[in-house]
Formats: sequence, structure tokens, C-alpha cells
Amino acid sequence: MNNPFEPAISKRLGDQVAYDPNNLLDSLIEKLNLKNDAALSRALEVAPPVISKIRHRRLPVGASLLIRMHEVSDLTIRELRVLMGDRRDKFRISDKQFKPKSGRSVGESLDD
Repeated sequence: MNNPFEPAISKRLGDQVAYDPNNLLDSLIEKLNLKNDAALSRALEVAPPVISKIRHRRLPVGASLLIRMHEVSDLTIRELRVLMGDRRDKFRISDKQFKPKSGRSVGESLDD
């Protein structure tokens, strides 16, 4: 049982102290010689609110956006991850994500 007086330690990337998407966004703006977030959103071909939500930690930097950042900046994915403070060596996907829900077979639909 957890001790109620000990602070809970979160494994989520967004809760980690070192995670700083602002550093990533600011570094991209500087590297691409852009003026602001609006120019960055145009360069990345995303809507301006996406950049704002990432800055305010309401939206994580997803895989597709990370790849787009790599394409426009020529920085490696590892370099981009380091810029945002993600220092994990590997990403692990749970076995549960690939298993069908209990009680249903693989080919069975929700309507059956």
C-alpha cells in the first residue's frame, strides 16, 4: 500500500521536471530563423493553436509532429527529444495494446 505522506512519482513524460517543450520550440524557431510561433506553425504545417497547446503542456509532441520537425530542421529525432528533455533510451509499448478486449474474438465486431 502507498504511504499517503509520500509524494506520488509520475512516469508520464509531461509530469517530469526535465520535460520542457518550450526549449524544443524555441530551438526550432532559432534554427529555422523564424520570428515567432505563427511562423513555426506555418513551417511545420500545423495550426497555430497546436503550437500554443504544446507550449502550455496541454498537448504532447506527437510522433508525426516530431517527424515533421525532423524533416524541416534536419535535426535527428534523438536531438529533438533531447531538446524537449526526453532522455528515455527506449520506448516500450505494452503487450495489452495489441490484444483484443476480453470476451471478443479478433474478427468479432462490437455490434455482434
